[in-house]
Amino acid sequence: MISEEQFKAELDIIIKNAIREDVGDGDHSSLACIPATATGKAKLLVKEDGYIAGVEFAKMVLAYVDPTLEVEVCIEDGAEVKVGDIVLYVSGSSQSILKAERLMLNAMQRMSAIATKTRVFVNLLEGTGTKILDTRKTTPGIRAIEKWAVKIAGGENHRFALYDMIMLKDNHIDFAGGIKQAIDKTNQYLKDNNKDLKIIVEARSIDEVRQILACDNVHRILLDNFDYDMTREAVALIGDQCQTESSGNIDESTVREYALCGVNYVSSGALTHSVHNMDLSLKAVL
Repeated sequence: MISEEQFKAELDIIIKNAIREDVGDGDHSSLACIPATATGKAKLLVKEDGYIAGVEFAKMVLAYVDPTLEVEVCIEDGAEVKVGDIVLYVSGSSQSILKAERLMLNAMQRMSAIATKTRVFVNLLEGTGTKILDTRKTTPGIRAIEKWAVKIAGGENHRFALYDMIMLKDNHIDFAGGIKQAIDKTNQYLKDNNKDLKIIVEARSIDEVRQILACDNVHRILLDNFDYDMTREAVALIGDQCQTESSGNIDESTVREYALCGVNYVSSGALTHSVHNMDLSLKAVL
C-alpha cells in the first residue's frame, strides 16, 4: 500500500474536488435565507443498522469547510450502530454546516456500507487465520475512502493502485508470452528501474502454480477461480514458498470454505462494488 503521506494527499484531493463540484460559486440556498452570522447545531443520525465508518473523514471535511466548526464525536469509526444512534454533533456557522452536509453524508453512507459488508466477511473468517482483501474495483475518484472503510471494518487493503505493487494477471501473462517470460521481464524491469515492488502472479491451473514456483521473487500466488479441491492441492504444493490468495467466486457462502483450504488471503471486489449506501441523515438540533 501507499504511504500515510500519500494516502492523506488522496483524501485532501477527494475533499477539495468534492466541494468544488458541489458548492461551485456558493451554496445559494443557504446564502439566500440564512444570515452569515447565524450559528446552529446538528446531529448525525443513524437510520439503518450496521457498522459506522467515515467519522474521521467527516471531521476532515468539516475542518476544510470551516476550521471554526466544533465536532463532538459520540460513536467512533468501526463501531456497530443501531437505528436512532447519534454518531456526532457539529456546531458553529449554520451556513458552513449546510455547505459540508452533503459531502459528509455521501462519504459516510458509502463508507459505512462498505464497512458493514466487510465486517460480515471478517466475522465469517474468524478463527481461520485468513484475511479478507479488497480490490481495485472501486468508485473512480474516491478509492481512498472506500479502502479506508475496509480497513476500519477489519479487512485488509490489496494494492492501492497500479503503481504500488506488481500483479501479473492472465492478460499480462498471455501478452508477455507465458508465465516465465512475464516474471523474468518483470524482475528485470524492477532491477533496471531500481524499484522495490512485490510481485503477485495469477494462476489458472495447478500446472501454472508449478511454473510460478519455478521462478524467482514471487511474493504471492493468486489462485483464480480454483475450486476447493484445487485450492487445497495448490496450498499443499506452495507450502511456505510464498503467500497464497483465493479470488473469484468469493462470497458469503464460500469465503470460509476457501479459508479452510489454508490460503493466507481471500479477495472480493464485492466489498466495494456491490454495496448499497447506509441510511444516515444530518438533522438540525433545535
